[in-house]
Amino acid sequence: MKNNQNLKANDLIDALSFLRNDEKGSFFQRFFKTGKGEYAEGDIFWGISVPEQREVAKHFKSISLEELSSVLKSEVHEHRLTASIILVNQFRKGNAEKKEEIFKFYIQHIEHINNWDLVDGTAPTIVGEYLFQKNRELLFQLASDSNLWKQRIAVLATMYFIKKNDFEITFELSKLLLNHPHDLMHKAIGWMLREIGKKNYEVEFEFLAQHYKNMPRTMLRYAIEKFDEPIRQQFLKGTVES
Repeated sequence: MKNNQNLKANDLIDALSFLRNDEKGSFFQRFFKTGKGEYAEGDIFWGISVPEQREVAKHFKSISLEELSSVLKSEVHEHRLTASIILVNQFRKGNAEKKEEIFKFYIQHIEHINNWDLVDGTAPTIVGEYLFQKNRELLFQLASDSNLWKQRIAVLATMYFIKKNDFEITFELSKLLLNHPHDLMHKAIGWMLREIGKKNYEVEFEFLAQHYKNMPRTMLRYAIEKFDEPIRQQFLKGTVES
């Protein structure tokens, strides 16, 4: 293995190529809905597990952003995911200047954060943590974009806010996207509402009581998953009053 400072994009791709498993890749192609008209149409999988990718990422922890750029632009899913794991690791260990550099790099490459696992593994840290004490208008810009993954990034970024007991942005984005047509957004919003409930049951209950009758069923089911069964049933039957 070369010194990390001298590693190149091709070194990272070569390391992943040794782990390629076409049988698993075929399964992942189906699991991640890569068929025509599906949400990940055209995405290519090499069949490499996430633990294997994390192990590779450890050996490339100091690879430059310049080199990561071409990996993140790859049509192979595991290339992009491994690059995103490295980005998150570098962000967590970086100083304020490094975090800003990675955040800007991420936004410049946001078109390549284009599947739910890529979004979910990066948005809470690289976007959420970075924006927590800054202007959050970008989240509303992303949520208003027509691109599904940018919208999911906006919602998942608020997981960091929720951990800090800051719920307002999540509620605002939930209202903005309440009638979104895709179930991946229904699941994401319901998940974040459920996370709020873990921190503060009363505020989640109050929000749901006001909006649940207009929610897609999947969103509601995700949001109330941790509620006591009698309360869950009241929401599902539409008998909770705001």
